[in-house]
Amino acid sequence: MKIVVCMKQVPASSKVDIDPETGAMKRMSGETRTNPYDLFALETALQIREKVGGTVTVLTMGPPQAEEMMRDAYTMGADNAVILSDRKFAGADVLATSYALAQGIQVIGGADLIICGRQTTDGDTAQVGPAIAEHLTIPHAAWVAEIVDVNEKAIQVRQDLVSVSQISEIPYPCLLTIDKDTCVPRLPSYLLKKATADRPIRILSFEDMPDQDLSRYGLVGSPTSVERMFAPPEGEKQVYLEGGAKEKAEELFSILTGKKII
Repeated sequence: MKIVVCMKQVPASSKVDIDPETGAMKRMSGETRTNPYDLFALETALQIREKVGGTVTVLTMGPPQAEEMMRDAYTMGADNAVILSDRKFAGADVLATSYALAQGIQVIGGADLIICGRQTTDGDTAQVGPAIAEHLTIPHAAWVAEIVDVNEKAIQVRQDLVSVSQISEIPYPCLLTIDKDTCVPRLPSYLLKKATADRPIRILSFEDMPDQDLSRYGLVGSPTSVERMFAPPEGEKQVYLEGGAKEKAEELFSILTGKKII
């Protein structure tokens, strides 16, 4: 079975730079980490591979620094890694991002099963996974909470939706978005880190895409835009109160009333 896991690097903190012209985050600025939800997607893929065999390929779209995330995926057990990296992909919204990823999946020979995290911690749209499925015209199931059964022809999943829980059986090829309670991501392996140190990471650019219509990619191919984007304000700092219990209580009351909390 060919399994593709879509992953993304996200800011590791609220300290990010915003492009004043496009309103987009500067992906090369600040520390990054693997989107937490994508770790559950990768673990799900590895467990499915253990049951039915096959390969797990991790796919991302981003700057060259995404190689660090792909190396981490190798240490968890991924077989292959592919990065879509081109300035023409920059500034993409949900539609353009999902289209580029769908094109990339076609370039690497397609997939029987595509797995995405439920959402990313920077965009929070939870739409890229289902949009990839729509571009590829394959069935999909979002908010998957459990892999009930898997075989060589179909996969059975449980979805926890807003007010109902349902079990669906989906034939391949298909796409799933995985919730965070599905499994526990494994720790990176030092032995795998050494074994995969020289394993290549495939880089795909715009020229590699089957569809060379530039109006489908990046900022140019994005019909939506963010009106305003800004880093969240820093959290409240700790306040230490001195004195006896009565003095501390009075000062605490003064602080809370001043902030109109009480």
